[in-house]
Amino acid sequence: MARIAIVGAGMMGSALALPLLDRGHEVRLVGTELDDALISALKSGADHPTLRYPLPATITPFFRTELEQALHGVEALALGVSSAGVRWAARALSAHLKPGVPLLMVSKGLLWDGSELAILPDVLRRELPPELAVDPVAVAGPCIAGELARRVDTCVVLTSRSAASCLAWADLARGSYYHVFTSADVVGTEVCAALKNAYAMGIGFAAGIHEKNGGSAGSIAMHNGEAALYAQAIREAEVLVATLGGDPHTVSGLAFAGDLNVTCNGGRTGRFGRFLGQGLGRAGAIERMNGATLECLEILDTLRSGLSAHGGAGRFTRRDFPLLDHMIEVALEDKPVAIPYQRFFRAPLRP
Repeated sequence: MARIAIVGAGMMGSALALPLLDRGHEVRLVGTELDDALISALKSGADHPTLRYPLPATITPFFRTELEQALHGVEALALGVSSAGVRWAARALSAHLKPGVPLLMVSKGLLWDGSELAILPDVLRRELPPELAVDPVAVAGPCIAGELARRVDTCVVLTSRSAASCLAWADLARGSYYHVFTSADVVGTEVCAALKNAYAMGIGFAAGIHEKNGGSAGSIAMHNGEAALYAQAIREAEVLVATLGGDPHTVSGLAFAGDLNVTCNGGRTGRFGRFLGQGLGRAGAIERMNGATLECLEILDTLRSGLSAHGGAGRFTRRDFPLLDHMIEVALEDKPVAIPYQRFFRAPLRP
């Protein structure tokens, strides 16, 4: 049994506590400055407010002001913060983290620093003091937090530049319903994890258009169009992954194809795309999401900047990725949805 702390008490960070607890570990759940209400509810014995489900009483909740106490003696650490919270987490952990503690990240995204697109494990490592710098383990794959919290069979992939840390976390987390696989393709896996949020939004356009035209969910809808969007998403992701230094074959696995499927069917970014397809516009769709974090907007903005730089260097531009280009137009530039099917599946792109 190991003492494990999870920093970030949102839906995914909290859900991760279940397979760890079921493996026999001591689990401490630490809130960020955004999680005070969640931690208060858990300390009082109430259900998790956003999972809407009770967590086992053996998971010990801590406020962010109790971080030092929560991290005392931990043998492994997981970050359940959003991409925007990665740098905060590095600063907060610097005073308390012990060297050599294997660190897992559920955060997904890319950051544009003005010259390159960086994956989040590299961002975290750069933000930590040199004596604490570790190669984090990233987790990707199809995992809806509400299902994991209810112990539904879930397959994920772990990746890291440190094989030892990756294998250590795989052993800590693997269980009867949390099926853990590993990959050496850190860049490809992380790029896939980021891209799936954006492309799930784009695939959601079709369901929204169907509803806008008076249709309802069923066997006859816009499934033909959705399938074409899914195939184009796979194609564009393969080129983007290869361009950024990853293995394009990673796209067909858990990190993109699997995660894209589950996010389209049950994730919030697929729902956001549906609202856009209904014609609500950017502001109206965001309002309907009731404050939910929308990583798709962050990654689309990052890709818009990064692809502009690539285009200036004579490489790819937005126009080379017609689905991605249209998603940026709709979600960031507030243009109406008009899926450019005729621009799909042209001559093969090459990284």
